[in-house]
Amino acid sequence: MRQLDPCSASPNCVSTQAQDEGHAIAPFRYRKARAEAKEALKAIIRSLPRTKLVEEDETYLHYEFTSLLLRFVDDVEFLFDDEAKIVHFRSASRTGYRDFGVNRQRMEAIRKLTEGKF
Repeated sequence: MRQLDPCSASPNCVSTQAQDEGHAIAPFRYRKARAEAKEALKAIIRSLPRTKLVEEDETYLHYEFTSLLLRFVDDVEFLFDDEAKIVHFRSASRTGYRDFGVNRQRMEAIRKLTEGKF
């Protein structure tokens, strides 16, 4: 199975596959078929501003999120684990050291948007 890259030591990344408290975050759970859950997630991401789909395959999505003011780009990846019915993800700033919690806040906001749609 494909793996997400680990977070670097800087505090501008969260990942469901991270072990340390500063980077770790819970994955999303889904009940529907993977393809249906993936399409629901894509529709949610499409509804968000300044997002661009970069890569997609059967179990993987990679998006770029661009900040409004300074045009910083964050990479957000989703990996569907159909056996466990969870979506692993990683959200990381491309540049800089700190993100002031932006990546964690984004992923928790997306989690709320997925509730009941998976």
